[in-house]
Amino acid sequence: MGETQLIAEPGIPQVLMIREFDAPPEVLFRAFTEPELLARWLGPRRLKMSVDRLDLRHGGEWRYIHSDEDGDYGFRGVFHGTPSVDAGIVQTWEFEGAPGHVHLEVATFEPTEGGTRLTLNATYPSVESRDAAFESGMESGARESYERLDELVGTLQPA
Repeated sequence: MGETQLIAEPGIPQVLMIREFDAPPEVLFRAFTEPELLARWLGPRRLKMSVDRLDLRHGGEWRYIHSDEDGDYGFRGVFHGTPSVDAGIVQTWEFEGAPGHVHLEVATFEPTEGGTRLTLNATYPSVESRDAAFESGMESGARESYERLDELVGTLQPA
């Protein structure tokens, strides 16, 4: 429906990702929390994604694996609070290839007249850590993921 905005202010260890979708918040939330749906949109198209675990409760752990001909790329984190459409999703993220570089993400699903505004606020431990994420391809991966998410939610109905 819209273009993905990525906002990374100089000197601030944060990235805001904002995009509007032509689907209700409940549908977006399902795409973030149902393993079979999550695997269909998260990450670049060239990678196959699988959900190793997804424990949607406070303190619950998650782990995703992206794969290509060169190998596997694991990501993991922990949920803080219980994810819900109204409260959003609060979780840590860590790329297993760069242990110790953890960032906190808060995803919110705001109803709009025509659908949902998804806002993802990623806070990094330092500006250098945020910049390293950008240099590793995070920006293009996020844009492509949200394009795929937009395609997916157009095919889904609220649960």
